[in-house]
Amino acid sequence: MEENFNIHLGKKLRMRRLSLGLTQTKVAEAINVTFQQIQKYEKGTNGVSSSRLMQLSQFLKVPITYFYEDYKDYKPLGENTSDGDDLNYSFLSKTFSNLSKTQKDKILQVLKNVVDFEKTG
Repeated sequence: MEENFNIHLGKKLRMRRLSLGLTQTKVAEAINVTFQQIQKYEKGTNGVSSSRLMQLSQFLKVPITYFYEDYKDYKPLGENTSDGDDLNYSFLSKTFSNLSKTQKDKILQVLKNVVDFEKTG
């Protein structure tokens, strides 16, 4: 399980880093490690300690739980989760709320177009 989680965490780290347009070097400098260490984290070769995870979550501006979300064996306490529900709604909501009105309008238009397309086939 630990090895699988390291791979999962690495994918989440890489996805967030790329979504922010950051290089491995930038992230490494922010948490005082080498870029090779970030590569190892992203590949799942090395596990991430709790203190490094906290540094990463702060620098990447995500809650620590972001790295656990969507992991098959992770069940948040007090939440009823269905097996098919793997979206990170809190992250999506926070990200969406930080967008400009123009960006929000464009995303909503894309979603509307998808719905319309699905209706018409």
